[in-house]
Amino acid sequence: MFKKHLFPLLISILLALSAGFIGSFFTTPSISSWYAFINKPSFSPPNWLFAPVWTLLYILMGIAAFLIWQKRDNQKTKQALRFYGTQLILNALWSIIFFGMHNPGLAFLEIIFLWSFILITLIKFYQINKIAGLLFIPYLLWVSFALILNLFVWMINIS
Repeated sequence: MFKKHLFPLLISILLALSAGFIGSFFTTPSISSWYAFINKPSFSPPNWLFAPVWTLLYILMGIAAFLIWQKRDNQKTKQALRFYGTQLILNALWSIIFFGMHNPGLAFLEIIFLWSFILITLIKFYQINKIAGLLFIPYLLWVSFALILNLFVWMINIS
């Protein structure tokens, strides 16, 4: 039985990780250049922390989506998976705006949408599978912190 579910689980995790990969394509070059030279608040975590935290969060998202995907035969589940897909796109888009375009102001507006879609996805997942919903809590908390960090970066770097 486990073998039957292993491939879909791996695909689900890889799909979530792909949002991180897309984001890292824009993030990595900016870490040692643009991001190194902008002002950051005192509570900004060290750069090395972001990759392991995001990797864990993408894995948890993938597992949660897999748990929901297993119940894919109804409209409520399909809707939840559409919200999940949208928040994955918004997740990658934030990195493009913040790190790729060097635009913390626009990124702040975008992360508000991202946060909203994460919350909606968490609620919809929880209604279908409580564990899947709970797996989204660390992600919501981390993006809540990122939202605050983004706001402070934007505010202290306004020229």
